[in-house]
Amino acid sequence: MQAFSQLLDRLSLEPRRLAKEALLVRYFQETANPDRGYALAALTGGLSFKNAKPALLRSLISERTDPQLFALSYDFVGDLSETIALMWPEAGRNRPDVTNGELTLTQVVTELETAGKTDVPRLLTAWLDRLDETGRWALLKLVTGGLRVGVSSRLAKTSVAKLGCLDVSQIEEVWHGLKPPYETLFAWAEGKGTRPDNQDPAPFRPVMLAHPLDEARDTGILVAADYAVEWKWDGIRVQAAAGETSSGETVRRLYSRTGEDISRAFPDIVELLDFNACIDGELLIVHDGKVKPFSDLQKRLNRKTAGPKLIRDHPAAIRAYDLLQIGDEDLRDRPFVERRKRLEVFIGTVSDPRIELSPMVEVNGWDEIAAARADPHKLLRSDDAEAVEGLMLKQWASSYVSGRPKGPWFKWKREPFLVDTVLMYAQRGHGKRSSFYSDYTFGVWRRGDAGEELVPVGKAYFGFTDEELREIDRFVRNNTINRFGPVREVEHGKDQGLVLEVAFEGLNRSTRHKSGVAMRFPRISRLRWDKPPAEADRLEALEALLPDS
Repeated sequence: MQAFSQLLDRLSLEPRRLAKEALLVRYFQETANPDRGYALAALTGGLSFKNAKPALLRSLISERTDPQLFALSYDFVGDLSETIALMWPEAGRNRPDVTNGELTLTQVVTELETAGKTDVPRLLTAWLDRLDETGRWALLKLVTGGLRVGVSSRLAKTSVAKLGCLDVSQIEEVWHGLKPPYETLFAWAEGKGTRPDNQDPAPFRPVMLAHPLDEARDTGILVAADYAVEWKWDGIRVQAAAGETSSGETVRRLYSRTGEDISRAFPDIVELLDFNACIDGELLIVHDGKVKPFSDLQKRLNRKTAGPKLIRDHPAAIRAYDLLQIGDEDLRDRPFVERRKRLEVFIGTVSDPRIELSPMVEVNGWDEIAAARADPHKLLRSDDAEAVEGLMLKQWASSYVSGRPKGPWFKWKREPFLVDTVLMYAQRGHGKRSSFYSDYTFGVWRRGDAGEELVPVGKAYFGFTDEELREIDRFVRNNTINRFGPVREVEHGKDQGLVLEVAFEGLNRSTRHKSGVAMRFPRISRLRWDKPPAEADRLEALEALLPDS
């Protein structure tokens, strides 16, 4: 555990991506199997301990310290693992019954995976007593699954690829056929073994991503006729794959863009995959032929399963962009113009309208492309137009390659909506931001029963610089008028308060929010120190943006 603890500690303090990658590569080089494999699993979200939950950890620390002191400390620190690691009694390490010797990551993982519910408290207590402060923090991060060290799954896989001459896309091709501790993967990466055998008939194919279009520069360099233009739908990117095993069993899977298998959450889509192919597309909620707001899709995301009522009320559908494989034929090295023609034919053989072809945008030249982006209503019916968040431009000659290559694909999103709001509440962040009030609830004006009042319309925790974060944090501390646990209410009135210009991608009606509206991807655009709160926007201005207004 010591090497793993030091790795997490250094990763949490290192902001640079390449430096994080170097730390990971060195760790994988210097750490033996199976410890390095379990570390990789932890970094990629491949570990889960069903009997070790945050409530249990709170119970353990409450038995060893004053619960009120713990609550105050947790409020200040903002991170459960860090708080417990700091407050756990050091005296436990000196007890004669505490086992000495190195605690390995493999030992922790294997014992937690096999331990019964009543055994877990004993194991965790013994390990916390053995470890130092950093070790306790790393153990608790491992147990809760929230590492929060700024390492994505792709970065961890890239670091494994750097052990030899592999590309990360090669690792992603075989990833879903592997299980921790990934010994065959490390052997392949280091040139000591062959490519792991992946017999999965419906594997995940690493996705191809687009660069944001720089309007001022790219439209003057790129030839518009070289690019296909597609609608960029406001859903989530998915791959729908199906195939047969050697024994004739059909395997059907739905993957997110990161390769997460989300099949169980969308059985209504999986049942439609009656083919031997892999399509790339956008997952949407479509009811009675109308694309519903992203908020409807959110009701089905992050769920392990979906019940009949949820499926009936929020039926899923796919709008297909690309055909990556059909039968045993891999099409990814073919030009997009060919893949598109094959996709059109293929979708024609699919019998259910819930898997349909995403239409091309019929435009010529940059002027028409820009006009379609600015106002999709001219080319689409209203319900579909409201679900468009911009355009995709794909080079007709481009093959399908993993990652984000510069040049073949661009995304040109619509300009965000802007609204002036007033800061109402602030809450401490997590990890590096645990000492700052960095999560902000903001509101706009409306007429209430007692006159003019602010009503919350959203919450944001990014979009500002580190210097702006310090400025807002200082304002929150100096203008707090109420405290509700970890939340501070700040002064907000016609003459006193901080105006935040908020950018967001769209707006939907919501019965869950007091204001009746919900923002899509809100973020702080800029701080309006110059503007009095009385001049912030009104709820009526937001309601006018609702799709059915």
